[in-house]
Amino acid sequence: MTTHSLPEFGPGSVWLVGAGPGDPGLMTLLAVHALAHADVVVHDALVDPRILSMIRPGADIEPMGKRGGHVSPPQTEINARLVELARQGKRVARLKGGDPFVFGRGAEEALALAEAGIPFRIVPGITAGVGGLAYAGIPATSRSCNSAVAFITGHGQDGSLPEGFDWDGLARGAPVMVFYMALRQLDEVVARLLAAGRKPTEPVAVVSKAATPEQSVLESTLGQIAADVKAAKPAPPALLVVGCVVGLRKMLDWWEPC
Repeated sequence: MTTHSLPEFGPGSVWLVGAGPGDPGLMTLLAVHALAHADVVVHDALVDPRILSMIRPGADIEPMGKRGGHVSPPQTEINARLVELARQGKRVARLKGGDPFVFGRGAEEALALAEAGIPFRIVPGITAGVGGLAYAGIPATSRSCNSAVAFITGHGQDGSLPEGFDWDGLARGAPVMVFYMALRQLDEVVARLLAAGRKPTEPVAVVSKAATPEQSVLESTLGQIAADVKAAKPAPPALLVVGCVVGLRKMLDWWEPC
């Protein structure tokens, strides 16, 4: 594919760009194109530094990300900044870890742009719940194991588990579950799954800093994982994977840091 077949990044517009889970090689051609033409890149805290080095020389770079336990700009401030920059005639790349529309608040930002009359484009990225698992040697689905997978956020707006989960239904209907950002709520997640009927011997894994040189994977069981995490202290961001696909890792662990 040549650059001539890629869309023009017009002045006064915002592209919400998924950076993938870490490895720059997982960036799409459209994402690389955006970084090569943006006047301003507003990026999340979790975007890999190697990806930030791909931004064209001369572009302005504004860190504006959220991290649990750290002082972070409110979402309304981020939305307003994107609108402000676009109204200045800038080509604005809003660079987000993973995929903008999978637990990335991309929908909130796109709605703010739409309400302000700002042209925008969504550039999908590889979400950590797929790409991060693959780098850990854990398939999200395997025909011998599961025909469904659930992606679940580990915290709501106030930092606690989101309200409204049907834990019994989730435990029955999703043989494989992938929890994003669940380390702080791990004890409660485990307790709720066990109470809903999942077995304490079920295989689980915590994938820390997936698809980066610092990636680590902690394998355990549902009944033991909370104690193992307390001992190992895996660093965020981390995924919690519950289900039989974890058992395939012993054959599929291909990854080596690059």
